[in-house]
Amino acid sequence: MAGSELRNGVIEARGLHKIFELPFQYGTLKALVISGANRKPEVVHALRGVDLTVAAGEAVALLGRNGSGKSTLLSLVGHIYEPTEGDLTVGGRVAPLLELGAGFHPDLTGVENIELNGVILGLTRKQVAERLDAIIEFAELREKIGVPLRTYSSGMQTRLGFSVAVHTDADILVVDEVLAVGDEAFQEKCFARIEELKRSGRTILFVSHEMTDVLRVATRVVWLKDGRVHMDGAPEPVVQRYLEEAHGQPAAP
Repeated sequence: MAGSELRNGVIEARGLHKIFELPFQYGTLKALVISGANRKPEVVHALRGVDLTVAAGEAVALLGRNGSGKSTLLSLVGHIYEPTEGDLTVGGRVAPLLELGAGFHPDLTGVENIELNGVILGLTRKQVAERLDAIIEFAELREKIGVPLRTYSSGMQTRLGFSVAVHTDADILVVDEVLAVGDEAFQEKCFARIEELKRSGRTILFVSHEMTDVLRVATRVVWLKDGRVHMDGAPEPVVQRYLEEAHGQPAAP
């Protein structure tokens, strides 16, 4: 279940499970005929009883290898999926930035996509209009903002999505691997904006494989392993243990 009974910015998960059923992929028509059409779908148990509370104002990084459940947890908090089992309560409005181009339409212009995405993220049309210039300037896309999104590079699309997300005044910002995009100057601007959001009491839940970004942004790190919370604590010790295991070294006592 999901709801908004908690204080804005608070995330609370109890016994959270997410199971995906993936249809069997037949490589050829011959394989389909030989195997028959009754092959059972592959079952992926992405989250296995996750208990997690994120307080308002925290910046929490999720660590873990591919398939550990990080992106699934972000997608549940961002209301992309529903839990298979357990309870998830999210207090307040969420701005998810989970996938390149999510919420955008390739045939619409940059301006039209800002208007569309802003409304999807909970702004009124008037609020979008009031923030339009600021969104365009932050994304550094003034010269391309009137052309279709399909002409944008992947980096330009990510910059636009990030800019819309951080201008929505959402209570919770959920970000998957796009904390820093573009050149070094633009990356610094992204980090500065994240710091502003932290100071204003916004909650941030994010995934990054760049440990320098994790240590720079996070006030807390949660390490997921096989769909479970393996370690949860201050950034430095959790990152240290994670890197020690990733490199096959024994963890320090």
